[in-house]
Amino acid sequence: MSDSLMSPPKIAISACLMGAEVRYNGGHKESRLCTRTLSEHFDFVPVCPEVAIGLGIPREPIRLVGDPEQPEALGTVDREINVTGPLAEYGQKMAGELHDICGYIFMQQSPSCGLERVKVYHPNGAPWGNGRGIYAQAFCAAHPELPVEEAGRL
Repeated sequence: MSDSLMSPPKIAISACLMGAEVRYNGGHKESRLCTRTLSEHFDFVPVCPEVAIGLGIPREPIRLVGDPEQPEALGTVDREINVTGPLAEYGQKMAGELHDICGYIFMQQSPSCGLERVKVYHPNGAPWGNGRGIYAQAFCAAHPELPVEEAGRL
Protein backbone atom coordinates (compact mmCIF):
# COMPACT_ATOMS: atom_id res chain seq x y z
CA MET A 1 0.00 0.00 0.00
CA SER A 2 1.15 3.53 -0.66
CA ASP A 3 1.82 5.97 2.15
CA SER A 4 -1.13 8.14 1.08
CA LEU A 5 -3.53 5.24 1.66
CA MET A 6 -2.16 4.78 5.17
CA SER A 7 -2.13 8.47 6.14
CA PRO A 8 -4.85 9.64 8.50
CA PRO A 9 -7.34 12.17 7.12
CA LYS A 10 -6.32 15.84 7.37
CA ILE A 11 -8.56 18.24 9.24
CA ALA A 12 -7.95 21.96 9.64
CA ILE A 13 -8.46 23.27 13.17
CA SER A 14 -8.32 26.58 14.99
CA ALA A 15 -4.77 26.66 16.39
CA CYS A 16 -5.91 27.70 19.89
CA LEU A 17 -7.79 24.39 20.16
CA MET A 18 -4.49 22.55 19.75
CA GLY A 19 -3.02 24.45 22.71
CA ALA A 20 -1.20 27.13 20.72
CA GLU A 21 -1.06 30.36 22.73
CA VAL A 22 -2.41 32.57 19.96
CA ARG A 23 -5.50 34.14 21.50
CA TYR A 24 -5.87 37.89 22.07
CA ASN A 25 -4.79 37.46 25.71
CA GLY A 26 -1.84 35.19 24.90
CA GLY A 27 -3.74 32.11 26.02
CA HIS A 28 -5.20 29.07 24.33
CA LYS A 29 -8.42 27.05 24.42
CA GLU A 30 -6.93 23.57 24.20
CA SER A 31 -9.51 20.91 23.44
CA ARG A 32 -8.35 17.71 25.08
CA LEU A 33 -10.81 15.83 22.89
CA CYS A 34 -8.88 17.09 19.87
CA THR A 35 -5.32 16.95 21.24
CA ARG A 36 -5.59 13.61 23.00
CA THR A 37 -8.34 11.59 21.36
CA LEU A 38 -9.04 12.79 17.84
CA SER A 39 -5.34 13.37 17.11
CA GLU A 40 -4.93 9.58 17.19
CA HIS A 41 -7.19 9.37 14.12
CA PHE A 42 -6.59 12.61 12.22
CA ASP A 43 -3.71 14.81 11.10
CA PHE A 44 -4.58 18.30 12.26
CA VAL A 45 -3.59 21.42 10.36
CA PRO A 46 -3.67 24.29 12.90
CA VAL A 47 -4.64 27.74 11.62
CA CYS A 48 -5.00 31.06 13.46
CA PRO A 49 -6.30 33.67 11.03
CA GLU A 50 -5.85 36.58 13.45
CA VAL A 51 -2.13 35.88 13.87
CA ALA A 52 -1.79 35.09 10.16
CA ILE A 53 -3.07 38.55 9.17
CA GLY A 54 -0.51 40.19 11.44
CA LEU A 55 -2.35 40.79 14.71
CA GLY A 56 0.04 40.42 17.64
CA ILE A 57 -0.03 38.28 20.76
CA PRO A 58 -1.38 39.64 23.01
CA ARG A 59 -3.61 42.06 21.09
CA GLU A 60 -6.70 44.15 21.45
CA PRO A 61 -9.74 41.90 21.13
CA ILE A 62 -11.97 42.27 18.10
CA ARG A 63 -15.72 41.86 17.88
CA LEU A 64 -18.40 41.78 15.23
CA VAL A 65 -20.23 45.09 14.80
CA GLY A 66 -23.12 46.11 12.55
CA ASP A 67 -25.56 44.10 10.49
CA PRO A 68 -25.55 40.46 11.71
CA GLU A 69 -25.75 39.32 8.08
CA GLN A 70 -22.61 41.29 7.10
CA PRO A 71 -20.82 42.49 10.24
CA GLU A 72 -17.42 44.09 10.46
CA ALA A 73 -14.61 42.87 12.72
CA LEU A 74 -13.55 45.92 14.74
CA GLY A 75 -11.30 46.57 17.71
CA THR A 76 -13.18 46.65 21.00
CA VAL A 77 -11.35 49.80 22.18
CA ASP A 78 -9.98 51.36 18.99
CA ARG A 79 -12.83 51.20 16.46
CA GLU A 80 -10.39 52.34 13.78
CA ILE A 81 -9.01 48.79 13.84
CA ASN A 82 -11.01 47.05 11.12
CA VAL A 83 -9.77 43.60 10.09
CA THR A 84 -12.86 42.54 8.16
CA GLY A 85 -11.16 42.62 4.75
CA PRO A 86 -7.94 40.89 5.82
CA LEU A 87 -9.85 38.11 7.62
CA ALA A 88 -12.13 37.51 4.63
CA GLU A 89 -9.20 37.55 2.21
CA TYR A 90 -7.27 35.10 4.39
CA GLY A 91 -10.33 32.83 4.48
CA GLN A 92 -10.43 32.81 0.68
CA LYS A 93 -6.68 32.23 0.50
CA MET A 94 -6.77 29.29 2.90
CA ALA A 95 -9.79 27.83 1.13
CA GLY A 96 -7.57 27.57 -1.94
CA GLU A 97 -4.55 26.24 -0.07
CA LEU A 98 -6.30 23.71 2.17
CA HIS A 99 -7.81 21.77 -0.71
CA ASP A 100 -6.74 18.38 0.69
CA ILE A 101 -8.56 18.54 4.05
CA CYS A 102 -11.66 16.51 4.78
CA GLY A 103 -13.10 18.78 7.48
CA TYR A 104 -12.53 21.80 9.71
CA ILE A 105 -12.98 22.32 13.47
CA PHE A 106 -13.49 26.00 14.34
CA MET A 107 -13.32 27.84 17.69
CA GLN A 108 -16.83 28.69 18.82
CA GLN A 109 -17.91 32.27 19.60
CA SER A 110 -14.84 33.70 17.85
CA PRO A 111 -15.34 36.83 15.71
CA SER A 112 -12.98 35.28 13.19
CA CYS A 113 -13.68 31.54 13.48
CA GLY A 114 -17.13 31.06 15.03
CA LEU A 115 -19.61 29.21 12.82
CA GLU A 116 -22.83 30.33 14.49
CA ARG A 117 -24.14 32.32 17.42
CA VAL A 118 -21.19 34.74 17.44
CA LYS A 119 -22.31 37.93 19.19
CA VAL A 120 -22.79 40.91 16.91
CA TYR A 121 -23.00 44.38 18.47
CA HIS A 122 -24.63 47.67 17.49
CA PRO A 123 -22.08 50.44 16.84
CA ASN A 124 -23.08 51.88 20.25
CA GLY A 125 -21.87 48.67 21.96
CA ALA A 126 -25.24 47.08 22.72
CA PRO A 127 -25.70 43.44 21.66
CA TRP A 128 -27.71 43.14 18.46
CA GLY A 129 -27.83 39.52 17.33
CA ASN A 130 -25.77 36.59 16.19
CA GLY A 131 -23.55 36.08 13.19
CA ARG A 132 -20.67 34.04 11.84
CA GLY A 133 -16.96 34.76 12.15
CA ILE A 134 -15.48 36.63 9.19
CA TYR A 135 -12.76 34.06 8.38
CA ALA A 136 -15.14 31.11 8.85
CA GLN A 137 -17.74 32.73 6.58
CA ALA A 138 -15.24 33.28 3.76
CA PHE A 139 -13.69 29.82 4.11
CA CYS A 140 -17.03 28.00 4.24
CA ALA A 141 -18.43 29.98 1.30
CA ALA A 142 -15.62 28.54 -0.82
CA HIS A 143 -16.21 24.99 0.51
CA PRO A 144 -19.97 24.67 1.09
CA GLU A 145 -19.85 20.85 1.07
CA LEU A 146 -16.93 20.48 3.51
CA PRO A 147 -17.91 19.05 6.92
CA VAL A 148 -17.31 21.76 9.53
CA GLU A 149 -18.04 22.00 13.24
CA GLU A 150 -17.31 24.12 16.26
CA ALA A 151 -15.25 22.63 19.08
CA GLY A 152 -18.01 23.21 21.62
CA ARG A 153 -20.39 20.98 19.64
CA LEU A 154 -18.07 17.98 19.25
